[in-house]
Amino acid sequence: MSLCVLIIVAALFSATTTQFIPPYTEDCRADMYPPSGPTFRGAVRWYTVDLDSPPSDRWTALITDKKTDLVNMIQAIRDLANAFVPSGRLIELVDITLPLMVDTLPNPFSEEIKGIAAVSGIPLGEVVLFNIFYEVFTVCTSVVAEDDEGNLFHGRNMDFGLFMGWDVKNKSWIISEKLKPLVVNLDFKRNNQTLFKSTNFAGYVGMLTGIKPKIFSLTMNERFSLDGGYIGILEWILGKRDGMWMSFLTRSVLENANSYEEAKTLLARTKLLAPAYFILGGNQTGQGCIITRSRLLSIDVLEMDLKLGRWYVLETNYDHWEEPFFLDDRRTSAIKCMNQTTQTNISLKTMYDILSTKPVLNKLTTYTTLMQVSEGKLESYIRDCPNPCMPW
Repeated sequence: MSLCVLIIVAALFSATTTQFIPPYTEDCRADMYPPSGPTFRGAVRWYTVDLDSPPSDRWTALITDKKTDLVNMIQAIRDLANAFVPSGRLIELVDITLPLMVDTLPNPFSEEIKGIAAVSGIPLGEVVLFNIFYEVFTVCTSVVAEDDEGNLFHGRNMDFGLFMGWDVKNKSWIISEKLKPLVVNLDFKRNNQTLFKSTNFAGYVGMLTGIKPKIFSLTMNERFSLDGGYIGILEWILGKRDGMWMSFLTRSVLENANSYEEAKTLLARTKLLAPAYFILGGNQTGQGCIITRSRLLSIDVLEMDLKLGRWYVLETNYDHWEEPFFLDDRRTSAIKCMNQTTQTNISLKTMYDILSTKPVLNKLTTYTTLMQVSEGKLESYIRDCPNPCMPW
């Protein structure tokens, strides 16, 4: 979605929902961890993905367990599409054309998607759609921080569902709510050994949040641009396929990169279908950065720099050298809380507090993930944002 569209729609939305007149902020939260109370909907269940299994079989157990929730999610997407095009032609087009696209996707992703469709009974085109719309509709907050003893922490709020159906009665985004039951933690194994871990949505084969234990942690945030993901997807459909899908790249990096520097190089140099921010944390002091990407190249790499007092790097969905859009200023609140916490007191506990402070926590927030590379730790929590709460 282009930034100009975001601005126009957001302005119209805010004009009609006075209870959300921005900025809605609150004092930095404290003592939110261990998670409990009205912002905590529940912990996230773990599943194993065996990379030694055939790609078509890797997701069978997970999809069998989450089939009802995935069907409900796909139905919500259908309902949303039919609200825009009441004739039903849009979903009909998806069911006819997107199955043709699946064989153009790189392996093992194409075979995994086919396997998910077979197990779930959902039309293949709609499973393909579920796996590509994160290229254009994800807004998030990610932060990598180092404490004064050299320990690195990586946290993120996954915000998804912007402008995808507002439930007036419940004051929530319809797609965001449907996604929450699909949140899972995944342990990817090869030769019966953990290769990497991820927080994911069941039915989605790419990676948005993950950790390679003792080596690096990685999250991806959308970068708004006129040359956005929809352009890359259109080029792919028309046969120009020299770019990499964002979430397929992050999964490939988690699977194959063996160091922080190798991961950084791949994320900075690989041509993409969509612009993005990659937030990368390592296993040694000073290893944390934000890679700002266009579809073609790296525009900027903001490194953690302890000598300059930069003990953390933080990204929402705006270039760090530009001011965030005033209707969506999660950055200012997050920075305020990071600075108030101080390097001495940063930990997974206090990072959860920061990610629980409105509007960093908002109506789009589906889950919060906390990672610590040195311990190989990944923990995730499904979130709620009680009213009053910003819709994004």
